[in-house]
Amino acid sequence: MMLQTPIIIALYLLLVNILAFALYGFDKRKAKKKSFRIPEKTLLWMARIGGGVGSWMGIMLFHHKTKHTKFKIVVPLWTVIWLVALILLSNYFWDYPSF
Repeated sequence: MMLQTPIIIALYLLLVNILAFALYGFDKRKAKKKSFRIPEKTLLWMARIGGGVGSWMGIMLFHHKTKHTKFKIVVPLWTVIWLVALILLSNYFWDYPSF
């Protein structure tokens, strides 16, 4: 069971980052067409639930939400929080050699 948990976490993060990236691209396309938009709250939540890297890649690649201060702060903040959490979890799941 211990070995399966990191795999499940990795798959979850992969999927949520792919979804976040796709949502930013979809919203950018809709913005150009002046069509129905994805709420900013939803885009920010993607970073909060683990999709910070996908969100950041979507922001950079699609040049979307680059001028919004909250996106400049919230997406990197949640990305760092998730990174720290993953580092702490890795210490729990894997034994590193002591020197």
